[in-house]
Amino acid sequence: MDDFDIDRIDEVIHGRLRLGVMAYLAGSGSADFNTLKGRLQATDGNLSAHLRKLEDAGYVAVEKGFVGRKPLTTLTITDDGRKAFATYLEAIGRLVETQR
Repeated sequence: MDDFDIDRIDEVIHGRLRLGVMAYLAGSGSADFNTLKGRLQATDGNLSAHLRKLEDAGYVAVEKGFVGRKPLTTLTITDDGRKAFATYLEAIGRLVETQR
């Protein structure tokens, strides 16, 4: 446990829904709002609130546009988001290893 540092666990990512967003975007690069909502079984308001936290941290970029007359919100993981997610996974991995 000597090399475990609680400060390496990013609180912005650690929430269940935000972790799900980051994991999904790390694999896909980007996704539209409705895809994320369905995959994460979230409500519009709940997902929006969590996306705002990720966007404020600089981990995701939000692009709003239209397809025809329908609004489309697309989320993309940023380079900072990829780095933060990798650091988060490393910290969690170390925690898991110390418990074995």
